Amino acid sequence: MYEKEREQVAGFMRRLYRQFLTTTSGGNISCRTADGNIAITASQSDKAEQSPETVGIVTLDGKSLTPDLKLSIETALHLGIYARRPDVQAIVHAHPVTATFFCCTEEKLDTHLTAEAYAMAGDVIKIPYAIMGSTELAELVAQYMTNYNCGLMENHGVITVGKSLLNAFDRMELLENAAKQTLMARSIVCRRLSEEQLKELDRFAGRVK
Repeated sequence: MYEKEREQVAGFMRRLYRQFLTTTSGGNISCRTADGNIAITASQSDKAEQSPETVGIVTLDGKSLTPDLKLSIETALHLGIYARRPDVQAIVHAHPVTATFFCCTEEKLDTHLTAEAYAMAGDVIKIPYAIMGSTELAELVAQYMTNYNCGLMENHGVITVGKSLLNAFDRMELLENAAKQTLMARSIVCRRLSEEQLKELDRFAGRVK
C-alpha cells in the first residue's frame, strides 16, 4: 500500500541523515499520496535506516491506516499545514545544527545573501515556542507557515514545505547553507542583494506578478 510514496519519504529521510541535517531520532518527513492521504515517518525509528515499512499512512483527519506503526509525534503539525496549504505536497522537519542555532537566538537567518537562497527559500518566519508534539505547537506552526515556505521553531528546529519532497528538502539544505553564510557575514564585510534585485527574484520565483 502506497509503496511509491513510502519509499520516497524513507529515501529522503535517509538522505537528510546522510547530509548531517538531522539526528538519529530527530525530525520527520511527509508527503501527500495520490488519493489525498499522508505518508509520514514513524516515531522512534532510526533515521539512517528508514524503509517503506517504517513510513506510516494517515488520513487528513488523523486516522492511521498503518496501526502497527507509531506515527511521528509531530503528525498533527504536518496535518495542520496540509489543511491550510493545499499547494503544499511535502514537509520536512529537521534539526540542522547551524540553522537550528538561529532558533535559539534573536538574530535573523539571512536569506538575502545569495540569489539561490532567496529565490528558493524566500524569507524565513520565526515560530513561537511550544513543547514538541503538542497541539499548541501544531496550531502555531500551521498558522505561521500560512504564507511562508521556511520556518524556525524557537528552541526546537527547522521546517520547510514544498511542491514536492525534493523541493522541501532543497529548501532545508539551502537554509542550513544560508545560516552558515549569515554567521560568516558577521566577521566579513559582504554585499547583500538590493531591494531591486530581491523584487526581481520574487518575480522569478513566482511569488509576485
